[in-house]
Parts: sequence; structure tokens; C-alpha cells
Amino acid sequence: MNEERARERFEKALATYRQEFETFFLARLLDLGFEYEEELCRIKFPVEEFLFNPQGSLHGGAIATVMDISMGHLLKHATGTPGTTLEMKVQYMRPLTSGTACCEGRILRRGRSLSFMESRMFDDDGKLAAMATATWKMPTPR
Repeated sequence: MNEERARERFEKALATYRQEFETFFLARLLDLGFEYEEELCRIKFPVEEFLFNPQGSLHGGAIATVMDISMGHLLKHATGTPGTTLEMKVQYMRPLTSGTACCEGRILRRGRSLSFMESRMFDDDGKLAAMATATWKMPTPR
């Protein structure tokens, strides 16, 4: 692992984060880049060695984290209010070992109190690496 790169990323995240959507510490640490289209949140980020599992690929927890972020940020972007993940199921299809990963969160169905969402992660070649579905709780209007 390139320890210098890991330290550099950590220090940059500490220096630039704000506790807000898109700029919170973990988003800065993972170097997440956000793009929005109607009903879609696309996140691109570099696959870094300091996020690898012992087998030498991007850790499943890091993958699940970015997928969760893609859905949560889309919900906030589309509705103006943040939701809460109630449950999420992830299926891992192929390892990510280098390059840039691309994650796309989508709303499958939006209701008053629950939203059903999905996220897909792709490798540099556009091949599906992981897929997640999730149920989100919408805030109760006061």
C-alpha cells in the first residue's frame, strides 16, 4: 500500500471537509465526484490501495458505503430532504482493483413515507461490479 498516498488523502480530507452533503469527511477521503441528472446520482472515485481488502480488491464495505451515499444524495437532491436507510442488500459481481469506479443511484419508486432505490457500481470498462437495492424512510412532515 502507498502509505504516503493514504496520509495525503486523509490530510486533504481533514483540511477540506464540511459536514454537509457532498463535502463530508468520508466523501472527501474517498475523493467522491458527484453528478446529478433527473432521478440519477452518479459518483466517480479512484479505486485506491488503501481501501483494499486482504485479497487485493476494493473492500465490500467501501463499495456498500459509496452505493448508500449515491442513493442518499439522490434522495436529498430530488426531494430537498434527506432520508434514512432502513435496509440495503448488496450483490458483488466482480472485484475492483484499479482505475475509476462509477456508481449510479436511482429512485425506483418514491412514496410519502418510503422510497425504494437501487445503486449500481461499474468498473472502468463499464462492467457491472456490484448492485444494491434499498428501502429509505422519508422524514415525517411536521
